[in-house]
This record gives sequence, structure tokens and C-alpha cells, in this order.
Amino acid sequence: MRLSFLEPLYKQPGPFASVYLDTSRDAAVDDPDAAVRLRWRRLRDALASEGADPDSLSAVAGTVGSDTDVPGAHGQAVFTAHGRLALLDELPAPPARDTAHFGTLPDTMPLIVQHAPGIPYLAVHVHYGGRHSTDATGTVRIEAEAGTWPLTRVTPGHRVDQEVPVTDWARAAGEIGRELEGHARRIDVETVVVAGDVWARGILVHRLPAALRGRVVTVEGAGESQRGRALLERPLEGFFTGRMAARDRALLDVFLAERARGGASGEGLAAAVSALQRGRVKALFLNDHPESPFRLWVGPEPGQTALAAQELRSYGVREVREERADAALARALVGTRAELVVVPERELWLSEGVGVLLRYTEPTLPA
Repeated sequence: MRLSFLEPLYKQPGPFASVYLDTSRDAAVDDPDAAVRLRWRRLRDALASEGADPDSLSAVAGTVGSDTDVPGAHGQAVFTAHGRLALLDELPAPPARDTAHFGTLPDTMPLIVQHAPGIPYLAVHVHYGGRHSTDATGTVRIEAEAGTWPLTRVTPGHRVDQEVPVTDWARAAGEIGRELEGHARRIDVETVVVAGDVWARGILVHRLPAALRGRVVTVEGAGESQRGRALLERPLEGFFTGRMAARDRALLDVFLAERARGGASGEGLAAAVSALQRGRVKALFLNDHPESPFRLWVGPEPGQTALAAQELRSYGVREVREERADAALARALVGTRAELVVVPERELWLSEGVGVLLRYTEPTLPA
């Protein structure tokens, strides 16, 4: 997963206020907006106790809960710098717990993890309930959405919504297929998920361009889509849960091959830090440990990360401070344009939860 969406945030100087808040509009709650305000008041006190200035508190207060048009379970990640909003991101799922932090580095790892697995897809729902014949009366309606899972759950992608007479469906399906291919190509779609009437969707699938037809999976029980949420959200969740994006999977395969032969890879926090210092990391692999106790020392620049303060001072770095390891690693990854791959621990256990695939190996000096 590329982290370029965070580059504008790290170009701003700290300190940062980082807030993760459940902003779900739950129908079971009598006044969801009041519930959001109550949760924010608790976080406001936490930020103030960490030294957040009044302007930063006001900037967050003016933003949290602003996503009233997003239905269902979700959350917000809000970042401010010097009293101004620096980044706002909708979370596909509520945070495990509401958190707030004020410090030199933004607390971005929880946001990054919520972007995973980042699978580009095309969802297609073919609505039809009539007689299975092209001389029948009535219409076929097609809804389609190109997006990235799971972000599309709260930030819907580009949608197509067309209605075609059944008598014209066989011809129109080919034209719609070519239109869908254009949308799919723009985001390099991995999977085309198709639901709806078996007969009508079968005609569409058989008329899709070959590049898309080979990526089709069909799902059942789609139901009606909810406004403001991903098309086919529940089937997509069932299909994508536990999967990795194809690019992440390819990077992991290379990492495993390099590790097996003692090549361009490393494992553990020390190996990751050493490689990031030299800008050698192509991809960092992370077991998601939200309560990780590890700490690192950092300087003003992204690559200035170390296990001990004295190491940075030996390089001539004067301003050093201790930070949470995940915050330091996130800044280093963005600053060196390395990729991040979130790997479930059940699939691959990494020493201290971290592994790295290197861009190159350093030559071995002769003895």
C-alpha cells in the first residue's frame, strides 16, 4: 500500500492534534449527534491535558461529527497543525476506542491500517425480476461502482446507473461492458463482483471485455444498496475479509523468497530502523498491534530514527525526542516513499511485528 495520501500532512510542521472518534449514526441511539458530542468532550479534555492549544481544540471541535451524510457504522480521523485542520479522513469502521493525542508527530498508523487492504474493485448489481426472455416486457437496471475496498464503505466511488428495455438488453450489455472497462482501467481493478438476476447478469458477463471477464466473481443476496454506502457492501465485506491486495501479496511473496535465501530482507525493529535510516526500504511489513509498547528516538527529518538517543546524536542530530514506534515508522515510510503491507499475524508472524523488503543489498566487503 502506497502512503502518498499522507504526504501533505507530513509537509506541515507539528505539533499535531490526532483524533480518532466513532461518529456512527446508529438508529438504536435516540440522539446520535449528542452521543458524538459527548465522546468529543472526553477527548477534548485528554488533548488539553497533553498541552493542546485552544486553536487546535477549536479546529477539531469544528470538524468532528461533520459527516452527518454518512450513514451506518463508521468513524473520523482528524488531524490539526498549528490550530488549522491538516487532514480529515472518514474511517470505514469505528475505531476500536476513541483516542486523542497531541504531540510532535501525528498518530497516523491507525488510519493507515483502516485503509488496508486497499483492493481496487468494480461492483455490479443487475436488477431484473421479469421473464427470462429478450422479448419480455419491462426493463433491466444496472448499478455499478468502481472503488477501493474498504474506503468505498464511507466514500463511495464513481457510480453508473442505467435502465435498459429487456428487448434491448443483449445489445446494450455489450456497450455497458465497454463503459465499465473504462472505469475499471482507471483504478486498475483486481476483481469484478457481480450480483443480481442470474439470467440478466449472465448476459452482461458474457459481453464484458475479456480483460474484465476473467476477473469476475458472482455473489448472491445483494439486496438494495444503502445511499451513502458502498454498492454491494455486505457481499463485498464477506468476499474481501482476510484478503490482501494483489500488489501487497506480490511484495510479501518477494519478501518471503528473499528471507528464505538470506537476501534483501530484514526482520525486527532494529533491522527496520537501520534500513529506514539509509532509505533502503522498499516495503515494510507490519503485524497490526494497536497497543504496541515499542518506542523510538527521532530527529527532525524522516530518516532520523533510532533505537537510542545517543545514536542520533552521534550523527550530529541535536534535537532528539522519544516517540511511539508506530508514529516514527509511519513518518519514515512516508518520507522515504516506502510502501506498507499490513500482514495478519495468523498468516505470517514477524519478529517484533515488523519486517522489511530492501530496495537493494549492500555489497559484502572482502575479508
